[in-house]
Amino acid sequence: MKIDFAPLETPLHRRLQTAAVVQWVFSFIGLAPTCIFLFFYLLFTRFWLISVLYSVWWFFDYDTPSRGGRRAPFLCGLKIWEYMRDYFPVKLVKTANLDPRHNYILGFHPHGVLVAGAFSNFCVYATGFRQLFPGLTSYMLMLPLWFRCPFFRDYVMCAGLIPSHKESASYPLSKRGGTAVVIAVGGAPEALDAHPGTYNVLLANKKGFIKMAMEHGAHLVPVFSFGENEVFDQVKNQRGTWLRWIQERLQSIMGISLPLFHGRGIFQYSFGLMPYRRPINTVVGRPIRVERNEKPTVEELDALHQLYMDELSNLFDEHKGNYGVDKDTYLNFV
Repeated sequence: MKIDFAPLETPLHRRLQTAAVVQWVFSFIGLAPTCIFLFFYLLFTRFWLISVLYSVWWFFDYDTPSRGGRRAPFLCGLKIWEYMRDYFPVKLVKTANLDPRHNYILGFHPHGVLVAGAFSNFCVYATGFRQLFPGLTSYMLMLPLWFRCPFFRDYVMCAGLIPSHKESASYPLSKRGGTAVVIAVGGAPEALDAHPGTYNVLLANKKGFIKMAMEHGAHLVPVFSFGENEVFDQVKNQRGTWLRWIQERLQSIMGISLPLFHGRGIFQYSFGLMPYRRPINTVVGRPIRVERNEKPTVEELDALHQLYMDELSNLFDEHKGNYGVDKDTYLNFV
């Protein structure tokens, strides 16, 4: 295999962009196990008191992720996230105003491999979410598993991430306006379908977020991230293959999916775990008004779910021509 090395005269700003993405990829892939190892390793060294004191802190702070987390605005506004934004680049596209007097649930599609668009747009301050939607505070849901990792839980909370269970999502929605809860609706299973050129959306039977919106009277906002599936290649794993069967079994046991993805390297473009430099354009659609209904009927739930899917399809069809998607391509709801 011929290796395509990066040129030696690469400009400094592009090297900084690469460095920013390296730390982000490591954060998603390697930081959690590193933190777990460090926590137990310190117990057997003369620095054991660090882990002991952290355990005490963790005991008293255990419920914080489920109560809105602990965002650190200073860290969210660091220059490093702007370098990460420019690496792809990532852009946030607004199509309608979101009145800060209301609460919203933003359904993010598709999940992609590492939800690069969602993190850049709704967790850190790199793409101007606060300027485009003044008065709104975003909270993005993440698998609860990661909030059981010592040290790592504090790191992800700094970016406004909270656990993806009902209690956690309900807490910010109980506020009187100004909240935008971002849910990658397809979740970990959808990452297994994140192949370039595919538009499979795991949504046909996903109604939990619809019910939550009705219970809290939170308006629904469909969000489609064009290019999210393009930044990594993935080993072919069509439904029905032995590889997909193993991945789905592991996902049901562990709670996380294990897509066999690959991209480019740091100093060469032929192989590695770095994403490709391909644009991600995250389009925020028009809000769907939802009236508060604490006990919706099955018919009411199904009707709103269908309306949401229709609005997401319309959003995709309206903007796909702007981002290189063929006019005959349509969303496939799974």
